[in-house]
Amino acid sequence: MTTMTADSRLSRLAELGAATVYEAHGQRGAIDPALKPLDRNTVMAGRAVTVRLEPADNWFIHIALLEAGEGDVLVVDAAGYVDAGPWGDVLTLAAQQRGLAGLVIDGAVRDSRTIVEAGFPVFSRGVCIRRTTKVQRGEVGVPVTIGGTVVSTGDVLIGDADGLVRIGGDEIDAALASAEAREAKEERMRAQIRAGASTLDLLGLPHA
Repeated sequence: MTTMTADSRLSRLAELGAATVYEAHGQRGAIDPALKPLDRNTVMAGRAVTVRLEPADNWFIHIALLEAGEGDVLVVDAAGYVDAGPWGDVLTLAAQQRGLAGLVIDGAVRDSRTIVEAGFPVFSRGVCIRRTTKVQRGEVGVPVTIGGTVVSTGDVLIGDADGLVRIGGDEIDAALASAEAREAKEERMRAQIRAGASTLDLLGLPHA
């Protein structure tokens, strides 16, 4: 039997998809669907490194970036402020150099086309060209609220075109097992539909 590494478990969760993980893992942890991927082809999974910013300031993003590393997702609480873009192409390059898996920001970004061309997964509430300052202190590694969901450093975020879901850092194995079981069940349903079964019959629903 092959033992899955932490990285391979996260990759498999990403492959199964955010919607499947959410449904299978108790229908909890879904993040506000207003946070969308810049590129709908994005598939992302990684452990969170959190940072809280003051609106229109990005000083502490630069600090948090040094706390994050290979496979991490930088999770930025910008209080939903979308009238400035504290993340752009330079920070994207710096994040890629450190091996980050992606960015989730409850706020805005800019240089969106360059970010998409770079292939770096970004989920944001908006896009804005306005500049930010670098003078206001933030916090790194503290619990933050992203789209109404509390995220702590070490939690896992899975994201794709369907949205974002958070699972606890100690729940990876349970989430993976339940998502695999759901995927297997749905694959059996697909086979039965191809063989002529109706979804009403498969779900035990009355025809009228």
